[in-house]
Amino acid sequence: MQVGIIGLPNAGKTTIFNAITRAHAAVANFPFCTIEPNQGIVNVPDSNLKSLSKIYDSQKLTYASIKILDVAGLVEGAGRGEGLGNRFLASIREVDVIAHVIRCFPDENVAHPCGKIDPANDIDIINTELIIADMQTLSKSLEKYASIAKSGDAAAKENMILISKVKDLLNNSSTEKALLALSTSPQLFADLNLLSFKPVMFIANVSEQKASEILFSKIACKVQERPVIKIYGKIENELCEFPEEEQILYRKELGIGTGSIAEFINKCYSMLDLITFYTINKNEARAWSLKRNSCILEAAGKIHSDMQRGFIKAEVINFGDLLSAGSVARAREEGIIKLEGREYTVADGDVLQIKFNI
Repeated sequence: MQVGIIGLPNAGKTTIFNAITRAHAAVANFPFCTIEPNQGIVNVPDSNLKSLSKIYDSQKLTYASIKILDVAGLVEGAGRGEGLGNRFLASIREVDVIAHVIRCFPDENVAHPCGKIDPANDIDIINTELIIADMQTLSKSLEKYASIAKSGDAAAKENMILISKVKDLLNNSSTEKALLALSTSPQLFADLNLLSFKPVMFIANVSEQKASEILFSKIACKVQERPVIKIYGKIENELCEFPEEEQILYRKELGIGTGSIAEFINKCYSMLDLITFYTINKNEARAWSLKRNSCILEAAGKIHSDMQRGFIKAEVINFGDLLSAGSVARAREEGIIKLEGREYTVADGDVLQIKFNI
């Protein structure tokens, strides 16, 4: 599961990426400094893991993580292949959630591709390019199903009707209605993998200047109910080089708060529709990410394929109940550890011990 950071050139995508991942990717004041996507893995903040590690005095803590992709800047015409658009759009197809970086910082030394900083217009440009790319995808699919339908294939004819409807809705800027229409056919939805239908959050890349706040205020009206996270990209990137104690002091002096990066990561995790389960022993306390509503067999497979193949049963307790009990032995005495079979659906915060035999 991965999140793709996109936006116009010089919006600060790679700066934000570096602040989040501490990857030290190259940053420059010209378009297409990034061509191949930068990739990074970030840990998901989790205060429960340290508490759980005390149950066994675990020697090692391993956090759940997500993958972040820094995609090169899209320009007007990208949907038609301009500015290496086809390559960049292909990168966006690989991601599950889009994080759209909007420039909200004035800087005469950093050029804006449109000559003027206008957050609402920047959002429109990117949205338009994604829809143009989707229209091309739909047109090609329509041709494919039209060819198949000539043989009398009823399913192909149904797909043609649905794709035509979706095209009309997108052409009339009715993205939500188009998404609703296509969601009636899950397989076709997955096959088309349309860019404008991917979950989107917005990152306002701000500075400490007053003009930055004015630019930021223009985003809320534009994006309405979609999530917007304010990140001081340049400052956060610079603070990465300092010890944590000094970071806290500097943020306090600058009045920028401490939680924007963690907020971004947690929001990504939520939008990816992931939950966390735990395994703990003397060697390691570990948090694992898992798609919501997954069964225990899928969780076992995340830990090791042998556990999934030879699964017998699992001991399950919620982390809150285990912490209240204070130990696994005490939890057993109180009868709050449950034995579950292969049909069990893992809940967020479950602590699992898999019994298996191969």
